[in-house]
Parts: sequence; C-alpha cells; structure tokens
Amino acid sequence: MGAPPEGPAIDDTSIAASDGAAETAGAAARRRGRAPRLALEALAFLRGQIRASELWLVVIAAGVGAAAGLATIVIGMAAHGLQQAFYDINFDERLSAAVRIAPERFVALPLGGAVLVLAGWLWTRVKRGTPVDPVEANALRGGRMSFRDSLYVALQTIVSNGFGASVGLEAAYAQLGGALASVTGRALNLRRNDLRTFVGAGAGAAIGAAFGAPLTGAFYAFEIIIGSYTIANIAPVVAASLAAVLVTQAAHFEPLVVRISAAPDLSLSHYLLFAGLGLVSAFFGVAVMRLVGWTDLLTGKLAGVRPLRPIAGGVLLAGLALVSSQTLSAGHGAMHLDLTADLGIAALLFLIATKALASIVSLGFGFRGGLFFASLYLGSLLGRLYAVILNQYAHVGLDPLAASLVGMGALAVAIVGGPFTMSFLVLETTGDFGLTAATLMASIVASLIVRETFGYSFSTWRLHLRGETIRSAHDVGWLRTLTAGRMMRADAPTVAAAATLAEFRRRFPLGSTRRVVALDEAGHYAGIVPTSAVYADHADDEAVGELMILEDQWLAPEMNIKETMSLFDRTGSDELAVLGPAREVLGVLSEAYATRRYAEELEKNRRDLTGGD
Repeated sequence: MGAPPEGPAIDDTSIAASDGAAETAGAAARRRGRAPRLALEALAFLRGQIRASELWLVVIAAGVGAAAGLATIVIGMAAHGLQQAFYDINFDERLSAAVRIAPERFVALPLGGAVLVLAGWLWTRVKRGTPVDPVEANALRGGRMSFRDSLYVALQTIVSNGFGASVGLEAAYAQLGGALASVTGRALNLRRNDLRTFVGAGAGAAIGAAFGAPLTGAFYAFEIIIGSYTIANIAPVVAASLAAVLVTQAAHFEPLVVRISAAPDLSLSHYLLFAGLGLVSAFFGVAVMRLVGWTDLLTGKLAGVRPLRPIAGGVLLAGLALVSSQTLSAGHGAMHLDLTADLGIAALLFLIATKALASIVSLGFGFRGGLFFASLYLGSLLGRLYAVILNQYAHVGLDPLAASLVGMGALAVAIVGGPFTMSFLVLETTGDFGLTAATLMASIVASLIVRETFGYSFSTWRLHLRGETIRSAHDVGWLRTLTAGRMMRADAPTVAAAATLAEFRRRFPLGSTRRVVALDEAGHYAGIVPTSAVYADHADDEAVGELMILEDQWLAPEMNIKETMSLFDRTGSDELAVLGPAREVLGVLSEAYATRRYAEELEKNRRDLTGGD
C-alpha cells in the first residue's frame, strides 16, 4: 500500500503567534471586563462608607457642589452668548444696561418664543408630564429628580433669558444643580433624607456660585429647598456651596451682584422705617405673584393663544423693550446702574411698572425662568422709591442706597422666601452688619405678612396653580404614600345583606370579629354590620341588611393618611371599608392601625431630621 497523502506543512512559529494573539485578545477582554467590575466595586465601597461615616457624605457633597458650579458657569455663558449674538453687545456688557440697541434686534423676543413653542412640541412627542423642580422633588418625591427633564428646563431657561425675556437664570442654576445631586445620590443609594439634603446642597451650591456668596447659597438650600436646618445637614450643604464658589472664582466667573460699600449710620427710627418697607414689599410681592398666576390662567384658557403664547408674549416684550431696554433679561446690568443713580419719583415709578409688567408677561405667556433676580432688582427700585418719598415729604433722612439694599432683600423674601438667605446676600454684598440687621427685620415683616395674607412663595404658588397643596419644601411625600390602599387589611369578612341573622351568627360567633362587610346582590358594598348589634335582642329570621351602618361612607384606596383620619373623625367609626371604583370591597382599615402607622412615620421623620438613632 502507498503512503497516505501529506497534508499542508504546519509551522510551529505560526502556532505560537496565533496562541500569543489569542492570549493578547483574551487579556484585553479581561481588562475590558475588569473596568466595569472595578467601577461597581468602587461604587459599592462608597455606598458603604457614606452610610458608615458622615465625612464621606460631605466629601461627595463637595464634589457635587463643584459640578454645580461648573454647570452654573456653562448656563451663564450660554445665555450671555445668545444675548451677544442677537443684540450685538460686548462680552463684558450686560443686556439690560446696554447703551444702544437697534430696534430691529427686538425681533429676537418673538423668535425666542417660537423656539420655545417648537421645543415644547418636540418634548411632548417624546415625553409627557411636567418636569419636577427641586422644591417639589424634596417635598413630594424624596429628592428624586430626572436629569433629562432638568436639562430640558435649563435649556428652556437659557433660551428665554438669552433671547431677552425678563426672567432670571436662577431657576436653571438650581434645577441643574439639584438634578446633578439627585442623580449622584441615587447612584450611591442614599437614604431618603440624605438624598433630600443632597438636592438642597446641589441647588444651593449653584445659587451660591451664581452670586459668589457661599452663605447665601447654603441658606437658600436650608430655607427654600430642604425646608429645615439641622446639625445633620449643615456640613454637606456648606461644603457644596463653598466648593461651587471656589470653582467659579477659579474660572473668574463674574457674580450676579457686585460688591457695594454701604455704611449708613442707622438709628432705631431707621429700623422702624425699614420694617415699614418690609410691609410695602410684602403687598407688592403678593400683587406680582397673583398677576403672574392670573396671566398664566388667562392665556391658558384662550384656545387660539395657548399653543403660541410665547410668541405673543415675545411681541409684547418687544414693545416694552422699545419703551425701556432695562426690561430685557433678568436686569443685572440695570440694577448695577440704578443702585447708585440719582433717580426721581417719576423715573422710579416708570422703571418699577415696566420691569414688573415685563416679568409678568414673560412668565404668564410661557417663557421659562424665575423671579429671583427680578425680585432683587424690583426690590432695589422699590426701596429707593420708598426712601425718596419719605425724604421728600417727611424729611426723615433715610439713605437711598441703604433702602435699595434692604428693599432688595425684603421683596426677594416676599416672592422667593428665605429671610436668612436674602439677609446673608446683603451681608456678602456689603459687609455691613447693621444693614444686614435692617434687612433681616424688613424680611421677617415681609415673610410674616405674605404667609398670613397669601401663604405661598412663587415656586409653591405655581405648584398650587397646578393643583398641588404644598407650601414649602418640607418633606410631606411620605404622607401621600401612606394611603388607605397600602394600610388596609385585604381579608375582610363579608356577608350577604339579604342573609338572615341566624346565618350570620352561625358564620361569625360572638368574639370572632367586631364588624362584617355586607354585600348587595351584585357583590358590591352595601354597608357594615356590627357583630354586637347582631347578637342583641333580634329575631333569627331578620335580614342582616336591617342592621347595616355606614352605607354611604367608605375609603378610597388612594386616600392619604390625612384624608383617611378626617373621614374616621367625621363618621365616628373605628373601622371603615376600602372600596374600588365600582364599589367592590378591597379590604378594611381600622383607625387604630392607621394612627399607629402615622405615629411610626412621624417618629422616623423626626429621627431623620435630628440625625438620631
């Protein structure tokens, strides 16, 4: 037999090369797999450390603050870049202080409205629902915010401010700072109260960065975003605010409020006069907030205007800008000019009326932003007007610059809230403790009057117009999750309303249950039968339905603890049925159990606030 045919020659070198390539590819794959694993391990480490040590919470909060500071810089530069492009202003020039703007450039305002209309239409095709701001997130959602929604809000605000509408960028700063903190906190699996603190730290850091004022940012977080001040939350909030301000200082980002030297000699009579300014600011602030709400409701009800109202608002704002260019944008440059200008009563009234009208039109017609800086600017004008009138007619010798700064803080408190926030803003602006004390007095007066007569800040007022009932960022979300449907006992004993008492006694011996739910012929709720009534002196052949109570009183599964306890009080019953939409019985809930669950949640909330065990 012949030898078998030879196969192709095999080169040992090629085998070694292919093995080496395989090993290299395998090593690369292992390295690629190791990177995500290391990231997950690092994240797990951080989660454990944060829960074990408050120091790590402060370190991460400082990082969030630095990120919020960078976001503030980006937002501010983006809006100012749009203003430069559309209004032909210099880089170091503020739009509301521009000396000369060609009238044809005011077409940017309705154009900005058109951009918002298009963006809104595209957004509704992708996602439905209203984005959640930091106040609502902390009050109702345990600090949970969507970064995508927040980025959309920030872009809307940049467009509104950049195209010249009379809105501030502070809403975008706080929104994106809070969202960055919320996303970071959720990635680290923070507890509910820690996540709320993080959101406040992020939002406050952004505000502190915008004004170059860390104390202002910290107290903005405490008073407006978190709704409380505790030893447990002071360190992360202050660390975040300081980090944000340091980042903006390193980047040479210009703060929104310039430093002013003001050292007036204040007497007791001046403090009393400033308290009167707080009263005036309160009523003016309430009027502005109500007018914004009414304008929003009115334009929302006009079927022909509603879809295009930002464009219509832009046309109105262009007309106002032709009358006074100081109505453009938030008013930073205008306030810097007017703080030291020698303005008479007529000029001040004109500036107050036009700026207030521009802000009302901007927000009422659908531009995005807030009233934070507009309230500061209007407050400075209102305070100066107050001083000029008193000096001219009562000869009291009130310093107009001091009155401008006190009015700035008082009106901002009336509209935005936060007496300490605005007082520290004046302190960090002037370095004058006497003027800060006067601002605090006026702010407290304004805050008290607004709470008594109106009850809302601007952010909570807009939520109220949407149907919410919250009045601050204090955590009430747990009240809404504590519903009758969550607390009820599903295994409710039932009996037919047409059954006899003899059958009832056979099925439910005395002592087995206190109440039984009666059902009609269709199996729906008919009422509740007390067991004790059945075992009273009644004939065996009587129908169970004769002894029913609470035929028209029951709980819906979505009713929260407040509504549930209110119904228990009204009916005087210690147990109620929980029914579905078709009156089907879902379960029963006792007043004693609902009270105990409420007390447990209150105690948990107290421990979170105090940082106790």
